[in-house]
Amino acid sequence: MQTLTLKARADKDGILRLEIPTNQADQELEIVLVMQTITDEPVDALGYPIGYFDETYGSMADDPLERNPVTEG
Repeated sequence: MQTLTLKARADKDGILRLEIPTNQADQELEIVLVMQTITDEPVDALGYPIGYFDETYGSMADDPLERNPVTEG
């Protein structure tokens, strides 16, 4: 197994084209692709933007979620 990390840019239509040379000619390969937007915004240790919880805490105080009663059956 080989892990590659690279950066690429999608075109204006949102199409991302990848050409990855391998030394495994004429073989079937399983590819796992994880896409993540690159941002310069600082994040905390868990990956959330700095201040995210301070800005969103209590945002549903005026419209709280209600849990339906659990029915057995």
